[in-house]
Amino acid sequence: MSNSPATQYSLTLDVTLGNVPGVLGRLATAIGEVGGNIFAIDGFVAKGRELERDIVVNCSSVEHQQEVVSVVEALEGVTLEGWYDRTFRMHEGGKIETLPLCSVADQDDLSMAYTPGVARVCNAIAADPNVADTHTIRKNTVAIVSDGSAVLGLGDIGPKGAMPVMEGKALLFKAFAGVDAFPICIDVETPEEIIETVIRLAPTFGGINLEDIAAPGAFQVEEALQDLDIPVFHDDQHGTAVVTLAAVENALRITGKQMENVTFVISGVGAAGVAIGKILLNAGAGKIIGVDSKGCVFNGREGLNKWKQWFAENTNPERVDGSLSAAMHGADVFIGVSAPDILTVDDLEAMNDDPIVFAMANPDPEIKPELVGERAAVMGTGRSDYPNQINNVLAFPGIFRGALDAYASDITEGMKLAAAKAIAESVSDDELTPTNIMPSVFDRSVSQRVAAAVAEAAVADGVSRHR
Repeated sequence: MSNSPATQYSLTLDVTLGNVPGVLGRLATAIGEVGGNIFAIDGFVAKGRELERDIVVNCSSVEHQQEVVSVVEALEGVTLEGWYDRTFRMHEGGKIETLPLCSVADQDDLSMAYTPGVARVCNAIAADPNVADTHTIRKNTVAIVSDGSAVLGLGDIGPKGAMPVMEGKALLFKAFAGVDAFPICIDVETPEEIIETVIRLAPTFGGINLEDIAAPGAFQVEEALQDLDIPVFHDDQHGTAVVTLAAVENALRITGKQMENVTFVISGVGAAGVAIGKILLNAGAGKIIGVDSKGCVFNGREGLNKWKQWFAENTNPERVDGSLSAAMHGADVFIGVSAPDILTVDDLEAMNDDPIVFAMANPDPEIKPELVGERAAVMGTGRSDYPNQINNVLAFPGIFRGALDAYASDITEGMKLAAAKAIAESVSDDELTPTNIMPSVFDRSVSQRVAAAVAEAAVADGVSRHR
């Protein structure tokens, strides 16, 4: 599937065609013969001796783009006036901007928005800092903080390299939950520097979304920032955990199995894996076995950091040792947040009846769905080109919307569980099938349901600062 033409490698070709029979057909044939897929042609009526049109072609790689361009350039009766990569064009100049919320049309507007009227609001905040939550951008603004040390699928590419991802995250915050988010990509060397930077920035924002920070530093940063009195949320950990729990709950609805009787295997015990383990335990999971690059994680294994040690003390009670294959015997649910192609068909055959397989490594899953076939009762990945995409965008916009609406000082375990439940319940019994366990990421109502559930949980957990 990864070699198929896709929009992330699409081109727009600006071509001039001779207005004679067969030219457009030869152009389409030539593009198809080299594997390009024509996605769109702007509407036209052929008049005159020539016609100029934009044609969108999906390709499978940068090299394939060049192949399509070359074949069009060589085609008789067609002149290639120019072309551009649509993904790069979308990112040109960035993907977000700042817009005013009030008019400054005359002196009266200016005197309220800025000096001298603004002084009244400043003094009110100085007298009661809570006023900043309702009368500044803190009411609806989140900082997306990253050092670019662990960008999904790309690794340590630095703060500038991470900017397009963080801009994209900000775009999703706004599009799905109306939250104004801004990328803060920082040039640092240590977790301590991230902590110090966020503490200094915190007065400007109503929440902090930590993103793409390498473990174990990610754990250290989040833990150190819990006293800021605003929500601090590491999406790679908890956003992934929330959507995974939602997927598990709906998959169990299909298989008829109960959470407390199920054995889970988590491949990858980094930031996401530890958070998934924690939320599953809080949801009543029966038995969990975690596996990292050195094998099964258990209490007593040497070389575990502080956070893996917590995981070891709370999972794998039978101290199963060995490789991933050893852990898979008798498992009901596989959850992969690790590396591509590490799960085998033999591992699937060793699982209990009606196994659930969530291979969420990106861009290439732990096992290809084509190999799983009918062996699993439910199969999910992190990709959009397979059924059951388990995607954080279902979680983080609504979680922050609800936290901001409740003026929450923290994001509690109860708020995360509420978010997962809201996502799972967004798929009705009539809609639920083995290939449809998650709501569409484009269903805006999901964020609304998540936000309402999270805000209610914030009040119930006593973390709403404005009661």
